[in-house]
Amino acid sequence: MKAPTTKDKLLTGLLRILPQHLLAGIMYKLARSEWPALKNLIINGVVKRYDVDLSDADSSSLDSYPSFNAFFTRALKPGARPITSPDNSIACPADGRVNHAGIIDHGQLIQAKGHEYGLMSLLAGDQTLTGEFLDGSYATIYLSPQDYHRVHMPVAGRLREMHFVPGKLFSVSEATTQLVPELFARNERVICVFDTVAGPMAVILVGAIFVGSMETTWHGEVRGPGNTPSIWHYQDQQAISINKGEELGRFNMGSTVIMLFPKGRAQWGGNLQPGAAVRMGEAVGTLTPHPGENSIPGPGNGLPASA
Repeated sequence: MKAPTTKDKLLTGLLRILPQHLLAGIMYKLARSEWPALKNLIINGVVKRYDVDLSDADSSSLDSYPSFNAFFTRALKPGARPITSPDNSIACPADGRVNHAGIIDHGQLIQAKGHEYGLMSLLAGDQTLTGEFLDGSYATIYLSPQDYHRVHMPVAGRLREMHFVPGKLFSVSEATTQLVPELFARNERVICVFDTVAGPMAVILVGAIFVGSMETTWHGEVRGPGNTPSIWHYQDQQAISINKGEELGRFNMGSTVIMLFPKGRAQWGGNLQPGAAVRMGEAVGTLTPHPGENSIPGPGNGLPASA
């Protein structure tokens, strides 16, 4: 991991004083503009700047996207990422690069070399939820602007609850993770908790600068009333089950996904090394079922695969 440059330090310092949510709001409107001249200018600029590969995209025609946000959250071709790994494997939830993966040590996760942050802070102070993942496993995937920006299920699960946690919108770049303490626990995020064959699993979507919003397939854009902390519970008739590899949600602009599993239930593969490139759907680890569980929760509402 490269040490932050003087430029990185200046830009991070600037982010501390800029109106982050105002900037995100402006980007939200620009990204949804359907004025052809503007949306084509932004799309072409991003494709050129980040060398975006559209070979797996459902449409490679830039003119076919009605807005920049539609381009940014583009779907993949049907069958582009088949899930062929065994049932007990953990599928990578998104395209991107590995930030860190390992064991939650005494309630601490690694943000960058020499920089840690607290599990309880990440989970917005929820002691019960924190207790379920103490000494468990975590993996953090960073999505850059050139990546596919939909997030998929690592394993099959039944949705239990969803938390919206308002917060900052710092960049989540490699440099910023070294410069902003507890970055992932300070930025705005959506915590999705599922029951799986291995016990609880959390998939956390972490917002960042210019991320105008985050969406889930069952809720749409996630935002608490008045931008306040909010929790939704899903039980009985509201139960939602999603298969491994099916779409869970998406970022309207890029950011970071964090997976959490209980103690002893996930063993990460050798491909989850810091800085390694990963693709949605590839096997990144192995799941150990919880005693007494012999099947992963199946579909509850027939949500289709959206890749």
